[in-house]
Amino acid sequence: MAIRCFSSFVAPPLNPVANPRIAITKSPNFAQIGKHHGISLLKTKAKASAEPDLLAREDPDPVSSSNDYGVVSIHHVGILCQNLEKSLEFYQNILGLKINEARPNDKLPYRGAWLWIGDEMIHLMELPNPDPLTGRPEHGGRDRHACIAIKNVAKLKEIFDKAGITYTLSRSGRPAIFTRDPDGNALEFTQV
Repeated sequence: MAIRCFSSFVAPPLNPVANPRIAITKSPNFAQIGKHHGISLLKTKAKASAEPDLLAREDPDPVSSSNDYGVVSIHHVGILCQNLEKSLEFYQNILGLKINEARPNDKLPYRGAWLWIGDEMIHLMELPNPDPLTGRPEHGGRDRHACIAIKNVAKLKEIFDKAGITYTLSRSGRPAIFTRDPDGNALEFTQV
């Protein structure tokens, strides 16, 4: 049996149209409990069903589009590498990324490491790379790439210069720098 319990109190924004995730409804699953800034506060009732499929969930917003499944963020980006230690040298010692020790590396049929980037991660996977390593564009912005938001492009440029790592700057003039990891994977670092 799956139990669905929505938050006990929902305070719609001053302009409910500004937030399509809030639905004002007369459904028996909601009961009006008061007013806040002239807008009704809603209390939702818990709803139980005997659904065996744990992935099946009702859409709490009946007016949402049929393809709205709740995108939150990118969880991780998978990057292939030939030699995990060589890649970790770059990602940890040059870029300063930290390993997420909680990830289950021993449960996968290949070697790998999970590295934190803010709240998201890079998953290094020591696997054969099906992509050609030669003939790639010199500028990583014209190739498949992951973009990492940073605070200071000039400081990263100094780090790359000191380590002898080749890079290109953004062709559009914005503060961004492109480089490749030891396996030729293109990375962009953009200043936010």
